[in-house]
Amino acid sequence: QVQLVESGGGLVQPGGSLRLSCAASRSMSSIYAMGWYRQAPGKQRELVAVSSSGGSTKYVDSVKGRFTISRDNAKNTVYLQMNSLKPEDTAVYYCNVKTTLQTYWGQGTQVTVSH
Repeated sequence: QVQLVESGGGLVQPGGSLRLSCAASRSMSSIYAMGWYRQAPGKQRELVAVSSSGGSTKYVDSVKGRFTISRDNAKNTVYLQMNSLKPEDTAVYYCNVKTTLQTYWGQGTQVTVSH
């Protein structure tokens, strides 16, 4: 069973930065997408950013120009660099990895943007 271990969440002031990391507990084959979702209180979970195996990336409009997704395939790790954070970015962030056989989710890490 593969586990995704997330780290890097926390409390940050508006305008600040955080870097989220998500590492798989073991090597995974046939990964075709790695990404991040978030869920704010009272809202549905939404896709924040995704990186496909072909190298393309996609972002939700609200984070374009502020967030950057990257991945280290050798380490089965995906990162989310978040800059210029806003209070509306406050949410639980979930790592997501899709293989040809299964979809995996991390446990979630809280990101709070507040004074």
